[in-house]
Amino acid sequence: MSGGTRDMRGADPLLLVDTATTQAVIALGSPDGTSIESRCWVAGYRHGEELLAQIEALLGDRHVAPTDLAGIVVGTGPGAFTGLRVGLATVKALAHALGLPVVGVATGRALIDAAARASGLPAAAIVLVQPAGLSDRVLSRQGMLPRILPGGTDPDLDAGEQLVAVDLAGRAPSDAIARGDAALTGLGAAMMAIGARRLAAGDADDLARLVPEYVTLPRGVQSGPPEGGVALSGGIGGARPA
Repeated sequence: MSGGTRDMRGADPLLLVDTATTQAVIALGSPDGTSIESRCWVAGYRHGEELLAQIEALLGDRHVAPTDLAGIVVGTGPGAFTGLRVGLATVKALAHALGLPVVGVATGRALIDAAARASGLPAAAIVLVQPAGLSDRVLSRQGMLPRILPGGTDPDLDAGEQLVAVDLAGRAPSDAIARGDAALTGLGAAMMAIGARRLAAGDADDLARLVPEYVTLPRGVQSGPPEGGVALSGGIGGARPA
């Protein structure tokens, strides 16, 4: 891994950061994936104004110095440009400065796991939809690549499947939105569990190759490597204007 080779040690905590949705999530967890404390707030598109201060506050309140951390887990999307760019850039800067291993976890996968836990259904029964621009949505299923669902198109549900909608108020059935809210509540714990397993196995990501899954880009932004070393992904089904 480039940017740091510090190993996992004892009970040193893990830091989690996810900015793929309009609700930013940060958390501290133990190396076995047990959540110590999770905090979330409605960031909208103001992640850059609040994220680092929120991380500093969490570490300070828990009396954890940045050098005490054993690794970082970061959500990689699918999500919109602003939040993902801020989250990945912040995590990469911290990891490089502190020599920490980083694991990128697909936010969609973690949301599916969280929705499954909340509903008592298997993860294979969860069909997740998130926004992709003003009218399209991105659809995720366990073990399958996410894909764009064009505006006006509803997902086909098999028998026993359950629709979970995140950040889609007014654009999805109310019961699916309620299940999405429950998934967001459990997002930090689900992502921490996935990331901790990978870190414990030594399966850290290369910082230079860790890129987000964008589903929307601001007007005029082209897919390509921006400053700061955070590469742009073409997104799920191609980048689309915000």
